[in-house]
Amino acid sequence: MTKNELAGKVSESAGLGVGQAKGAVDAVFDAIAAELAAGGEVAVAGFGKFAVSHRAARSGRNPATGATIYISASKAAKFSAASALKKQLNP
Repeated sequence: MTKNELAGKVSESAGLGVGQAKGAVDAVFDAIAAELAAGGEVAVAGFGKFAVSHRAARSGRNPATGATIYISASKAAKFSAASALKKQLNP
C-alpha cells in the first residue's frame, strides 16, 4: 500500500476529503519523524512503538574487492509491534 492509497483509506473511513486525508497522513508521518530526529520515541497504544536504534561504527569488507572499509556510526528508525497488533496478524 502506498501513501496515497493509505490516504484514500483514511478518507473513506473518516469521511474526509482526499486532500484532507493526505494532509493528515503527512502530518502524522512528519510528527513521528520529528520526534525520532529529536531522540525521542513514539508509542501508539495497540499498534506499536517507533524508536531510534544506534549502530556503532565498525569495519566491513567491500564484496567486489575484498578490501576492508570503515562503516561510520549511524542511527536508524525501528518499529516494535504491540501485542494487540501481533494478535490481529496471527489470529
